[in-house]
Amino acid sequence: MNHETEPLRARVKKELGPETWIFPLAFAAFFALFAVQMGLANTINTIMNTAYHLLMETVFYILAICVIMGAVSSLLAEFGFVALANRLLQPLMKPVYGLPGAAALGIVTTFLSDNPAILALAEDTYFRGYFKKYQFPALTNLGTSFGMGLIVCTFMYSLTPVMGRSLGGAVIVGLFAAVIGSIVSTRLMLSFTKKAFGTEEAMPHGGAQESEIPRGYRPIRDGGIGTRALNAILEGGHNGVEMGLSIIPGVLVVCTVVMMLINGPSESGAYTGSAYEGIRLIPMIAEKLDFILKPLFGFSSPEAIGVPVTSLGSAGAALSLVTTLAANGRIDAGDIAVFTAMCMCWSGYLSTHASMMDSLHCKELIGKALLSHTVGGFAAGVAAHWLYVLVSLL
Repeated sequence: MNHETEPLRARVKKELGPETWIFPLAFAAFFALFAVQMGLANTINTIMNTAYHLLMETVFYILAICVIMGAVSSLLAEFGFVALANRLLQPLMKPVYGLPGAAALGIVTTFLSDNPAILALAEDTYFRGYFKKYQFPALTNLGTSFGMGLIVCTFMYSLTPVMGRSLGGAVIVGLFAAVIGSIVSTRLMLSFTKKAFGTEEAMPHGGAQESEIPRGYRPIRDGGIGTRALNAILEGGHNGVEMGLSIIPGVLVVCTVVMMLINGPSESGAYTGSAYEGIRLIPMIAEKLDFILKPLFGFSSPEAIGVPVTSLGSAGAALSLVTTLAANGRIDAGDIAVFTAMCMCWSGYLSTHASMMDSLHCKELIGKALLSHTVGGFAAGVAAHWLYVLVSLL
């Protein structure tokens, strides 16, 4: 059947059905979960203030990253670095991740910046041409696994004076465990996308038709080196703007809810309606499961579970919590290894995955991406704990 000529049919449901009555009740119950504890006025104010702060402090920061990385990635593609990376890293990336060698650039860009940096890279049409359609959505999982990696590793190592011992070994173990988590997440995501798209359909190459490009050649822009470089920077930056703007709904809506489920009241212990207040539901649930989590991750104190839980919404917020735990002597080097692995592998994926998948035009796979990355993050934490135990015995 020719899907290109098949007329589009709108999905329809009866005007009134079970969900017509169930959804308002469920929505009201979810809203009441916050209003009962925080107060109605404070809940509304916190929602608005949190969304505003996320827009000003997070979204515009991400937008800047997307613009810069869009320009950089476009330059890399224009002058052949993407082709070189694909050729050199294909023997490694294909058997390990099931992705083309060019995907390694996603690891580099997100490690040096943050999760959405891979969106600017993925927007480059030449870069997309290296992927099969089933491989492309897995870029979200691959990139997120290394988001803020440089910042996380540097921060964890900087706690050496506070902890009173060198944390270099713990950070290296955590980094290696994050790689394990990235493999688990990406491979699991690929198992879902293969069922959705098959394994043969290619991504559109963009620009010149793929059939017009001789084997062993790559498309370039018109003009001399300077003109090509300037056009690549401007076009890549423009693509970055589009990517940065496209993630605004996901970040503001999803991250606001996540932050309110993770955080507690203000420092005074009272609810004031300020940004980032919440009901601490997720940490409370995690504390109840400590008897399961401790054997898996080896946390030194129950409070330590708050770090990976917080990293679900924001790796930066999780790092600030590590500082407090280290100053109070509630964590050791083994915890640092686990924190490094999970903060880097998860790196706020609950607040970015939905918008990133939407930007890659794969909204139907958001649930699969979240499930895959949840498993990958757990794998990273467990691997970090037991690898550190093994290294400590040597």
